[in-house]
Amino acid sequence: MKLNLLNYFLITLIAIGCTNNTITQPSLAPVDKVVDNYYGIDLTDPYRYMENLQDTGVVNWLKEQSDYTRIVLNSISGRQELIDKMHEFDGRKSERIYRLQITENDYYFYLKQTPDDETGKLFYRKGLKGEEMLLLDPENYKDDTLNYSISVIYPTTDGTKVAFEISPNGSESAELRIIDVVKNEYYAEIMDRVWYAGLSWLPGNDRFTYTPMHSKDVHDTKRMLDLIVYIHNIGDKYDNDTPIFSSTMYPDLNMEPKEIPVVYYDKDNDKIYLFHYTVESNLKVFIADVSEIDDKKIRWKMLFDRDDKVYGFISTKVDIYAYTANNAPNFKIVKTSLNNPDIKNAKTVIEEEKEGKIESFVITNEGLFYNLSKNGVKQELYFLSKDKKEAQQIDLPVTAGRLRLTAKGIDYPDLWININGWTTDYTRYRYKATDNEFIKETLSSQAEYPEYKNLVVEELMIPSHDGVMVPLSLIYDKNLNMDGNNPVLIRGYGAYGISSNPFFSPSYLLPTTKGAIFAIAHVRGGGELGEKWYKAGFKTTKPNTWKDLIACAEYLVKENYTNPGKIAINGGSAGGILIGRAMTERPDLFAAAIPEVGCMNTVRAEFSPNGPGNIPEFGTVKDSVECMALIEMDSYHNIQDATNYPATLVTAGFNDPRVIAWNPAKFAARLMAANGSNKPVLLWVDFKSGHGIGDSKSQYFESLADKFSFALWQSGHPEFKSNY
Repeated sequence: MKLNLLNYFLITLIAIGCTNNTITQPSLAPVDKVVDNYYGIDLTDPYRYMENLQDTGVVNWLKEQSDYTRIVLNSISGRQELIDKMHEFDGRKSERIYRLQITENDYYFYLKQTPDDETGKLFYRKGLKGEEMLLLDPENYKDDTLNYSISVIYPTTDGTKVAFEISPNGSESAELRIIDVVKNEYYAEIMDRVWYAGLSWLPGNDRFTYTPMHSKDVHDTKRMLDLIVYIHNIGDKYDNDTPIFSSTMYPDLNMEPKEIPVVYYDKDNDKIYLFHYTVESNLKVFIADVSEIDDKKIRWKMLFDRDDKVYGFISTKVDIYAYTANNAPNFKIVKTSLNNPDIKNAKTVIEEEKEGKIESFVITNEGLFYNLSKNGVKQELYFLSKDKKEAQQIDLPVTAGRLRLTAKGIDYPDLWININGWTTDYTRYRYKATDNEFIKETLSSQAEYPEYKNLVVEELMIPSHDGVMVPLSLIYDKNLNMDGNNPVLIRGYGAYGISSNPFFSPSYLLPTTKGAIFAIAHVRGGGELGEKWYKAGFKTTKPNTWKDLIACAEYLVKENYTNPGKIAINGGSAGGILIGRAMTERPDLFAAAIPEVGCMNTVRAEFSPNGPGNIPEFGTVKDSVECMALIEMDSYHNIQDATNYPATLVTAGFNDPRVIAWNPAKFAARLMAANGSNKPVLLWVDFKSGHGIGDSKSQYFESLADKFSFALWQSGHPEFKSNY
């Protein structure tokens, strides 16, 4: 079959010709049907062969489609204007600082990006106003054609060393390097395949724990199964590193092959914690004394199991404070003894709120701070001091759509609060509890955006198909005429219990300058309204996710904001399920659909490299009930022949370690063959990108412009046209 497919693709390449400076769309992908029987249901998979991304014919087809798509997108009038404006916005800030880590002795480590930089450079300085020192520029990391970016930084507690993960072309297959900060020199070792955010420095800051993957190849289906935790001593050859945990070393801990083991050290109490990570937010954690780490056998003790529903915790010298949804779907904070933990009988410190979700908390030497979220779009801040029994609300200096808390540690008063909204930029404050004072300490430079001075935000509650009220955020110019003809871009996600909190991006707001409405549907499966909201869009209840989006679109039509010929929908990754199933269930309701690096073939997802770890979220075909749910949420298998589908732009990253490129590619191939309308179906595979993480600034701007110009073109905006 491979030779026949390759011959077909070679013939197709020859057939694609240039006539009058135009290029015709490449031929449809050949069909090679595979039929699977799932519990009595025959499911035909006409493009199974695309799962072999080593096949030259498959890769050629992806490239042909991408070349054509690039020509079409680049031809859209108005697209380049969007890109130019994004760069102009970017130039208004002299620097953007992110990934900030502050050590206990007040060393600041961070990534900084200027208008001239494609990605962030690694810097450090002593204190807020200290002299800035460059440690690494990723653009000079290696002399080759790969685009490198830093994903994680790990300074030691004393700031004398910093480790970092750096990966090429969005692959997230990171190399780990260590820098002697005092000498500004690299240590010799180069450690590859390190799992994201899996390093922890041990006492003395001369060694650390880490978890490597088996392979750098993002298409390797075994690279994330049965992983092992090692200890590395600075200066040693990492080939000789000592394993300290694996499923074979500790079979009694029942670690599944898909669970990723990570060991973290807590210097405040000299404990080590063993996490069994999957996509599940409810943690599975074991605890032991750090003194045992060099013993032949560590005496691991269960701290939390998944049915305890602990989503996060902070340890002090004597207690463990846990953030849990157990018998509290809007979350509560409890505490138990560090040395004799008993989470099932833990004392409640902060009760569950009925009118909001407790979203996060931190502890300083002055007490406990937590934020309360209302519908995922409004935040309140509370403080429980050590000498009081009830928490007090703190008046914020500005309205907070999103609020993020960071603290230096349990022995320090230092607390920082980052606040932003849909139309208000990120501002960082230091909060002094003793004086109830907020002091601005925003590290990134500030800028003005007068283009958005007339924007308004509406926060609505929309009845869904079953009467449940769904939050819907709308952002638009206050002078917009609600005559039913406005372009609308609806964005959504709805998975893993992740909330679509407000974010501020001048580039993302650009469609509002063209008379469009930017909408965010807070569908079920997200975390905006607590654990119940999450579980109401999960596995067998997943249809609520896309039905909520459909209800939001119908509401906007009914209330004369827009009409079906003007609505574009967009979501990425797990949000591909949301977009794919909304457009396949209601193709008449949308002008355009844009699933980005989306999971579109859920029935086959568990057979991809990142698939096993996602089984807890979506299910497995090995379970009859979950298999039926996977079939129902599978956009690829819900495409119907000769159906008038909306214009569709499908994107993928060839180096994507999270949603493998064949998953959206199969969906695009099937949609091209089945579509009964004359609307375009385009596939863009970026061969220098992955899941979007680690993309350069230019890649990010290009992808935004692709999305916006395609949506506005298909909604009939006069400034966005193409001859294709």
